Amino acid sequence: MTIMPNSVEARDMAYQMHPMVNLRKYEKTGGLVIESGDGIYVTDNTGKRYIEGLAGLWSVALGFGEKRLAEVAKAQMEKLPYYHSFSYKTHGPSIDLAEMLVKIAPVPMSKVHFTSSGSEANDLACKMVWYRSNALGNKDKKKIIGRIKGYHGVTIASGSITGLPRNHESFDLPLDRMVHTSCPSYVHFGLEGESEADFTKRMLKDLEDLILKEGPETIAAFWGEPVMGAGGVLMPSDGYWAGVQAILKKYDILLVADEVICGFGRTGKMFACETLGIEPDVLVVSKQISSSYMPLSAIIMNDHFYQPIADESDRIGVFGHGFTASGHPVATAVGLENLKIIQERDLVGNVARLEEKFLGGLAELAKHPLAHSSRGVGLLGALEIKPWADANAGDAAAAIAAACQDEGLIIRNIGEAICFCPPLIITAEQIDDMFGAVARALDTVAAAHA
Repeated sequence: MTIMPNSVEARDMAYQMHPMVNLRKYEKTGGLVIESGDGIYVTDNTGKRYIEGLAGLWSVALGFGEKRLAEVAKAQMEKLPYYHSFSYKTHGPSIDLAEMLVKIAPVPMSKVHFTSSGSEANDLACKMVWYRSNALGNKDKKKIIGRIKGYHGVTIASGSITGLPRNHESFDLPLDRMVHTSCPSYVHFGLEGESEADFTKRMLKDLEDLILKEGPETIAAFWGEPVMGAGGVLMPSDGYWAGVQAILKKYDILLVADEVICGFGRTGKMFACETLGIEPDVLVVSKQISSSYMPLSAIIMNDHFYQPIADESDRIGVFGHGFTASGHPVATAVGLENLKIIQERDLVGNVARLEEKFLGGLAELAKHPLAHSSRGVGLLGALEIKPWADANAGDAAAAIAAACQDEGLIIRNIGEAICFCPPLIITAEQIDDMFGAVARALDTVAAAHA
């Protein structure tokens, strides 16, 4: 790509520092400048149109250009553009959205606390776990169990619960209160000749052995995504979640389910906890809560979790935490309208109806000589790529992702996989278009690497 002086690309390279990139590389190459979006499509500043196969960052449930969300945002801006929820004050949109979240939660819940991102929500949930342990007099019960390959954000606490080296290296993370157990992806970590049932038993033994090693009296909570997203769309093995919950109950350890990616229809149910039979104490949500039209996240908690925290705030005199934008009226108004649209248009049902076609399309792609296997649930999936013997890890998947972009499809390569998470509004015909672009990209890369 030739970058002209004073172009938008040149100004971006000169002034903006980007997340999740090689910064020196970005200074030389720049990035793709997206200017507009419509439905499942986005268009760059040269006029090229792409299918957004990852829904932005796993998040634009309604697709791009939903006018009802723009209208609600404008109306709320004009009525009350900002107010806070500090010091015994509140406003209508946050009340209405909190009520809806409690009512649609997959298990009985009590209260909702709003934040602005998944990282922020997981970070606060961690603080609340520690606050609650202190409230109960369990001063040593502070450790958090995350999982290898799990992703929960990039703040100091949420980044420490995350189990990905790229989010730890050179940041002095993880904190020593955070420990990690095995990743339950049978495809990646099953031993030769090991059945899936035996793999699940080994994963559960790893978890219980870690608890006993650290001391159950020191462990406060277990964090887990129902399906691991940013780790590469990693599916839990059969029986895994039932076994995990039995172990946590045995040792009085809280369960925090991170549904930042999975929530609000992605798996064919409103929440992945319903799909996989998970009954959490705390549910963390973001992304599809507002289709990412506004920064918004929420911590939904049951009464067992909430009551000791409320008691401690009464003893101290205050719950000493808050963000300026917590429960922002424009964000919560947009979130409320977004969830209404998901319900009115039966987009959760759309996912359930399209799941067979989506997973079947991935399975067909897995027959390509460059592919290894496929996996997924609902409209969340991955195509595992065979690594190249003469290249670095992940190079094959990166080459295919780049070829997909050339074909007019934006997806994401993670490790040896290319991952898919299209907007919930996608149609059967558009799934064919998306996977057609992948098939062409696979052939292009195969020919170039022959």
